[in-house]
Amino acid sequence: MSPSLDLVERNQNKPPIGIRFLECVKKRRLSYGTHQAIVLVVTFLAYASYHAARKTTSIVKSTLDPQSSEVGLRLVPWRITYSNEPIERKRVSWKLGEGWAPFDASDGTALLGELDLAFLAIYAIGMFFSGHLGDRMNLRIFLTIGMVGTGIFTSLFGVGFWANVHNFYYYLIVQMLAGLFQSTGWPSVVAVVGKWFGKRKRGLIMGIWNAHTSVGNISGSLIAAAMLSYGWGWSFVLPGLVIAFIGLLVFLLLPVSPEAVGADKDEDELDSQNKAVEGVTEPLLASDPDVKQEAVGFIEAWKIPGVAPFALCLFFSKLVAYTFLYWLPFYISQTAIDGKYLSDGTCGNLSTFFDVGGVVGGVLAGHISDRLDARAITAASFMYCAIPALFFYRSYGHLSLGLNIALMFITGMFVNGPYALITTAVSADLGTHSSLKGNSRALATVTAIIDGTGSVGAAIGPLLTGYISSKSWSAVFAMLMGAALVAGLLLTRLIVVEVAAKIAESRSQGSTSRAPAAALDV
Repeated sequence: MSPSLDLVERNQNKPPIGIRFLECVKKRRLSYGTHQAIVLVVTFLAYASYHAARKTTSIVKSTLDPQSSEVGLRLVPWRITYSNEPIERKRVSWKLGEGWAPFDASDGTALLGELDLAFLAIYAIGMFFSGHLGDRMNLRIFLTIGMVGTGIFTSLFGVGFWANVHNFYYYLIVQMLAGLFQSTGWPSVVAVVGKWFGKRKRGLIMGIWNAHTSVGNISGSLIAAAMLSYGWGWSFVLPGLVIAFIGLLVFLLLPVSPEAVGADKDEDELDSQNKAVEGVTEPLLASDPDVKQEAVGFIEAWKIPGVAPFALCLFFSKLVAYTFLYWLPFYISQTAIDGKYLSDGTCGNLSTFFDVGGVVGGVLAGHISDRLDARAITAASFMYCAIPALFFYRSYGHLSLGLNIALMFITGMFVNGPYALITTAVSADLGTHSSLKGNSRALATVTAIIDGTGSVGAAIGPLLTGYISSKSWSAVFAMLMGAALVAGLLLTRLIVVEVAAKIAESRSQGSTSRAPAAALDV
């Protein structure tokens, strides 16, 4: 093993300052279950803050782009307000009713789409490198750097409001750097959680834990919408400060692995307080501290069975999910619901029902996949169900506010369900595949490959939407339905394998049950 990797392992085997402080206060070592609780809470808050910072752009779009509804300085979160002017005449204004240059021109929507592309393209590229680095660095330090950097560049986008910056390239560069630091998040948090929780009920646990994505989107939407009344710059600065602060909590508290804090699960299993979580205290990989493991290479990780089809499926799944993430508030502002156009703040708040549905979908997908022990069947079924959900939301969502909310919730459930499943439980399953022979240095790399490939689709979807929506929103929804179909079809081979395994299992159980009956007849 190289000296650098050996140094990383020595550094990771030192408990964080916060953990040492808690043990000093309690005058005893923290239990294995307590460490698990800390990991779940800290990583949940960490990635929720990533998404809160990422969500702000979609809320502010309808303020920067003059095609959308008026700002509504009288905004109160969750109060439904309407714009009285027809959409052709609506303008956004802080001073003169002309939006915010350079996004107030006829190509403003396309420019916003290019910002999305820049952010997500760098995010996708950075994801592959982040997974590679994450398996070779102290994940606590790596995650802290990423969160503080994300906070700085998210805030710098908002600083353009007070600095009166109207240069497109300023916002473009800031978004690209924000995307680079954002790419550190997902491989890191999945790798840390994966080292603390075993496969039993992994889908359900990670489905609940993955609610951080939707919680982050919802909180980001509410914060950004509420701050619009004080100036759109605050919609970026406040989430930037929040993620930087939580990054410091990560540095102080996050134990990256049981070995890092000397947690012994065998002793804790004798403690009655941990019997309730028996079966989920086994780490994904049983690592021997005396055996030095080499990190798995990028090409080797791609060759792990199941990585390629799930990665490609996530490409199209995230294309759909991120189109909603970045364009749903804008779409609502452009749609007359029950004959009325909603204000910007109301559109941002209303869009959170998509994420609420995503929370339910993530938990359901995880629970169903655990019960069936069939990740591919579950993910594909959700993607196929997303197709009619998308069709009904586009066709009937404008009839009434209540119907729009209901259909948006259902669409979010089916769109985000497989997205949550693949990026959590599936990534953890594949990162601990039997072909790795217990190597614990593959989890971040595999996670980065799957989510990085998905992030390429996440970049393409919002970009295409920026151009297609200027012609027809129906064409945008047709694109999304096609992407959902392809996502399901890409898992066909894995579905066949899972179905064949289920049939073989039922036959073996049937033959086993018939054997005692035959013995009784004799």
